[in-house]
Amino acid sequence: MRHPVFVKLMAVGATVLLIGLVLARIGWLVDERQTYQRQAVDSVQQSHAGAQALMGPVLQRHCTEEWDLVHVDGKERRTETYRRAFTLQAVPGELKGSATTRADARYRGLFKVNGYTARVELAAHWPQLAALQPRAQNAGGRVSCQAPTVWLAVDDVRGLRSAQIQAGEQALEVLPGTEHEHWSQGLHAELPAVTADAGSFDVKVTLDLVGTADLAFVPAARSASWTLASDWPHPSFGGRFLPVTREVRADGFGARWAVTALASSAARVVELSDKKPGLWAMDTLAVTFTDPVNPYVLADRAIKYGLLFVVLTFAAVALAETLARQRVRRVHPVQYALVGLALALFFLLLLALSEHLPFAAAYGSAAAACVLLLGSYGRHMLGGARDGWVFGAGMALLYGLLYLLLLREQTALLVGSVGLFAALAAVMLLTRRLDWYRLGAAA
Repeated sequence: MRHPVFVKLMAVGATVLLIGLVLARIGWLVDERQTYQRQAVDSVQQSHAGAQALMGPVLQRHCTEEWDLVHVDGKERRTETYRRAFTLQAVPGELKGSATTRADARYRGLFKVNGYTARVELAAHWPQLAALQPRAQNAGGRVSCQAPTVWLAVDDVRGLRSAQIQAGEQALEVLPGTEHEHWSQGLHAELPAVTADAGSFDVKVTLDLVGTADLAFVPAARSASWTLASDWPHPSFGGRFLPVTREVRADGFGARWAVTALASSAARVVELSDKKPGLWAMDTLAVTFTDPVNPYVLADRAIKYGLLFVVLTFAAVALAETLARQRVRRVHPVQYALVGLALALFFLLLLALSEHLPFAAAYGSAAAACVLLLGSYGRHMLGGARDGWVFGAGMALLYGLLYLLLLREQTALLVGSVGLFAALAAVMLLTRRLDWYRLGAAA
């Protein structure tokens, strides 16, 4: 064979490409499992309750105006009566909400879905009810109105377990639906007709509901505040406004929002008569109950470093061959391939174990198995126990670096860059006196 070094480099390069295909297939498997997890979430939401958003309470009054118009056609004179229906809305001047949630995880096979139960209390105050006083828009108009109602919109009414509405000291009968043209899902209660003539008005609403993953509150008031306490230790705050104060602990979190109509358009949108958006399209104060250690996300991130793992490992083996030719055996391309397959199978083991164990335990188990396998195989591949265990220690160091990269999401680029620079510096330092021309001639 006239060019053995070139042939061996080509064989090792082909092995790297083959391992890259194996890693890509494992990556597709991770994507497939993530799809199954999303399907599990959809399944729970369809049979249990989805993400919940609340808006209200809001006062509402349905009215009708009638007026007469006289039409003259020559000597003929006739009178026609016209009618229009309209609805008056009054958002609270001050709205205070509080909620307490408890985690209620649901499972579809291996897949966990973050559900919750919530106790919500809302206290609304209207300093005056001028918005419920009808006005005729036509000359001679006669306006008649129904008794006002108070309504609360809920994004997924299947999650409602109980509801109480109290006006002043009087408990009201809670009825399904809001009787609103656009936000029909929710509940309402009829109020005495004299309510519209009152100087001020107070309503308290208490709800027990369940939901999945997200909980949001629409600040439809002149001034709105919302406090939330939960036993979930990993909140992700979203919506259009972040909490003004928050405290995240190992056993849960607490947060408080405060918003006025100067900053939010929610009150204005409710009072307008044009087409209304969905609750999630409005200004919301929201929180998502997330899992910070998602095994599929972390496995996907780990696989992205897989090819780099293979290249660094092969470079270390080739360096050992080059620097210790008298002590280390020549490594065959088949042995390179076996080592590369062991590295690729680590990611498959990680994915499989993480579905049954906490991610840290799954990673430690998969890494320990691969380090023991590679250390034992390296002992025979490199021709000595010392070389084999040094090789295994190097693999343990690589797995430790990968785990650090996975945990340090915000500093992963910095850690990875420093690690690669250190690896390159080590190679350059170890080969600084090597005569590559003489090495090629000897080969």
